Amino acid sequence: MTTGRDDDALTWDGDDDPTLDHGASGEPDDGSETVAEAASTPVELPEGFTAVGKGSETLGAAGSAGAPPAAASDATTAAESATDEHRPMGNGALIAFGVLGGVYALYAIGWLIGGLRLQGKAQYLVLDVMYQGSLWLAVLAPLLWFATTLLLTRASRAWVRFAWLGAGVVLLLPWPFVMIGAIGQ
Repeated sequence: MTTGRDDDALTWDGDDDPTLDHGASGEPDDGSETVAEAASTPVELPEGFTAVGKGSETLGAAGSAGAPPAAASDATTAAESATDEHRPMGNGALIAFGVLGGVYALYAIGWLIGGLRLQGKAQYLVLDVMYQGSLWLAVLAPLLWFATTLLLTRASRAWVRFAWLGAGVVLLLPWPFVMIGAIGQ
């Protein structure tokens, strides 16, 4: 009753279809290679792919199969530098972006509260329409700075992105809220 498969305990009654029985006999099918033959043949990666990890130096790209070893190492160095630039962000960077995004959201709220507190005092200086326009630009400025910085520094290093976000934290401080506060005088 044994079929030669290692996973007999995981089969259902009636799973005797021979098309589902891959590798049950342990012998290669007609025209197929053995595991040793498959391991000895060189594997070529498609154009644009880079092998990483243990044994990656033995793999070659499709375009570098006939290239001399020096050209292959130059291609590998260029590919490694390209992957260094586009590495995913770590957990610390993602948490820092979340915290900075929260700071910018609080700045927008601070500009709104501070601007609304100053609305009665600033009516004699500018027209009401001009004040409303500048108030909403001030409220949107932190959010636009954050989104623009993330968009324009996608290809840059992380420190450049954090430098621009830090400059925005300093430049976009909601001064009406800081000077008057939520309660005011």
